[in-house]
Amino acid sequence: MLPLTFVVTVAAAVVGYDTEETHWDSSGSGGRSSFGKSGEAGQDPQDQDPAATAPADDGSAYTPRRTEQNARVGAVFEKDDTGDHFCTASVVQSPGRNMLITAAHCAFDSDGKTPVNDLVFAPDYRNGDEPTGLWKVRKVVLDNRWAESNDEDLDVAFLVLDKKEGKQIQDVLGGNTLGIDRGYHNEVKITGYPTSRETPISCQNRTTKFSNTQLRIRCTDFEGGTSGSPWLADYDPKSHTGTVIGVLGGHEGGGDEDDVSYAAYFDDDIAALYKRAQDED
Repeated sequence: MLPLTFVVTVAAAVVGYDTEETHWDSSGSGGRSSFGKSGEAGQDPQDQDPAATAPADDGSAYTPRRTEQNARVGAVFEKDDTGDHFCTASVVQSPGRNMLITAAHCAFDSDGKTPVNDLVFAPDYRNGDEPTGLWKVRKVVLDNRWAESNDEDLDVAFLVLDKKEGKQIQDVLGGNTLGIDRGYHNEVKITGYPTSRETPISCQNRTTKFSNTQLRIRCTDFEGGTSGSPWLADYDPKSHTGTVIGVLGGHEGGGDEDDVSYAAYFDDDIAALYKRAQDED
């Protein structure tokens, strides 16, 4: 069967830069328990020299520049930005133009068996600067089997955002497509927000097969806070679009080593979850 990529045709105004699912409105009670690579600090990777033109070595973390592509990735906080950011999310295309993708364990409190109800998203967050401000999460959509048993093969969630100043987030930043059944070996760029840093890190490398339902990658310094980081393939600078083929999570909540990370394979279950998220919006 040929790989399937979901594409929603959009016209985006972009700010300037160089199978059983459950959904919840975010108005209920909630909290958050640490899981996998969510919200645990560690060592800082070395910043990239701003004058550097050569790409970083495969698998080595670096500090990415502010670009249109990187602006779609942001830090996830609870309630507001006065506390620590603890996970990462990114914009994916949807008919409602208001959707993020992240790891399920970033948006669900497994101890309390309830969704986290007060998440906010800060795209392109750096040192307290938020170019487009904070965006409030209105709804969490994840598979009921994750809620019941933390099934690592379903560690994916879609977050529906409220409008901000009359605009949807995709109108402001554009969005990437979702890639289903893309195989186990892809060149990807991963961008995430370690809790110990106030700037993101990126890494480029090739994914490998860990199991029939899990991808694996070697990328240095992807520690607590990077859960939910998008694994982006095939970015086209002309169309300003790439394809998210995974998010950091899955096996061991994304991995118990900073230099090795995992992602649940995007299969028919994730395709069904994505469709349900659109239908429930």
